[in-house]
Amino acid sequence: MKKIIYILLLLAFQANAQQFKVEAKADTSAILIGEQVKVNIKIDYRRDLGSISIAFPTIYDTINEFVEIVNKSKIDTIVPDKSDPYQVIQQQTITLTSFDSGYYVIPPFKFIINDDTVETEAFLLEVNTLEVDTAQGIFDIKQPISEPFSFIDWLKENWWWMAAILVLAIAIVVLIRYLKNRKPKEVILEEIIPVIPCHVIALEKLEKLSQEKLWQNGKVKLYHSYISEILREYIENRYQINALEETTAEIIHGLRLQQITAEMTNKLTQTLTLADLVKFAKEQPLPQENEQSLTFAIAFINATKMVEEPIK
Repeated sequence: MKKIIYILLLLAFQANAQQFKVEAKADTSAILIGEQVKVNIKIDYRRDLGSISIAFPTIYDTINEFVEIVNKSKIDTIVPDKSDPYQVIQQQTITLTSFDSGYYVIPPFKFIINDDTVETEAFLLEVNTLEVDTAQGIFDIKQPISEPFSFIDWLKENWWWMAAILVLAIAIVVLIRYLKNRKPKEVILEEIIPVIPCHVIALEKLEKLSQEKLWQNGKVKLYHSYISEILREYIENRYQINALEETTAEIIHGLRLQQITAEMTNKLTQTLTLADLVKFAKEQPLPQENEQSLTFAIAFINATKMVEEPIK
């Protein structure tokens, strides 16, 4: 029984090993000192045989003390046969060099596949020196040949100095002419328009409304609409709330955190509410109510206006 289990395990291991094919192939087996050789390491496997975890060999700066790693590419994945998308090749190119002649063994590259180690085959790299022709004699280095030096030769070697001097001279001439012909700038004095406080604008509008005597001439609705609009515009500029678009209740609610007395809040509420009733409910106020709306509006503005402190 144990023998059968052993055989089954051995067959399973062999079947799993056949799923993967690893290879390390150099583009040449012999180089001269300082030349480079490219080694392509790759793994060939199928993706439809279950979950696969592949770790490429760890590459350091050297193979050994004589063979150095110059460069390593990124790991590239290709499908060699478009009709079989499950057959995949992953590969990486490593560039090697050596500066010592001799024969060097490039050891196997180790892949970690699903916690198992699979190695490529080792190969031999031959590094040769340049051949020296010993039949010929050794000669000294020749001395430099002396040649007469002329001004033309100097210009050829230093033409950029002459060009820089010429450009600088032209720039100086242009700058002098520009400064000489430049007209003095005209000083433009900007008109400073004083900002009129919002309470001054509102009180002037109410005064003008009082002089027009609208309600006395039967234009009650227009009269109260103007009062409401002047107050809303003042509140919007004074407290930065959207009073022109809000209802009376929303305005009073928005002013609740401001330092406004209950008396002034009540007068504002009465004035805006009466304007709403006249405008939307066709209310017909008494003459004293018409006068009271104007008086309350003026009182509210005077009580809440922003007073600027004098500059000391």
